[in-house]
Amino acid sequence: MPAPQRALATGTRRRARRRIPAAPGNPGALPPDDPRSVATLKAVRDDLARDGYLYRFRQDGRPLEKSEGAFLLCGFDMAMALHQSGETTEAARWFERNRAACGSPGLFTEEYDIEQRQLRGNFPQAFVHAAMLETSRRLAEDPSPPWHGLNSQQ
Repeated sequence: MPAPQRALATGTRRRARRRIPAAPGNPGALPPDDPRSVATLKAVRDDLARDGYLYRFRQDGRPLEKSEGAFLLCGFDMAMALHQSGETTEAARWFERNRAACGSPGLFTEEYDIEQRQLRGNFPQAFVHAAMLETSRRLAEDPSPPWHGLNSQQ
């Protein structure tokens, strides 16, 4: 192996052995039953979920649905988080609810107005399509295996 490739491979192995600090929004950084994961999932559901859809953040004092559309990417992320937490039925509900929020040709936008049942934002939205495909793949499998940590070889 040439020297630059050997150095790259060695550096990659060294980084993989190092403990990566957990950060919010880093999928797989914490086990789903960790109190921080459970609290975050509950807080997001309590504060940003409405009628099976999820909003990015609270804009102001108005009700969520009055300030912007629900973000479909976030809804698919919620389905994956619920599935990983073992709430498979609820995850399927979130998935189906968000999957149904597409236009007649089956294309998604980034936002969905739940009151007017209208697509909002960029169209078509590739990230939402990718999230829908990833969520469907994950929901077709059993929830994640037992947690062994980021640096586990299992």
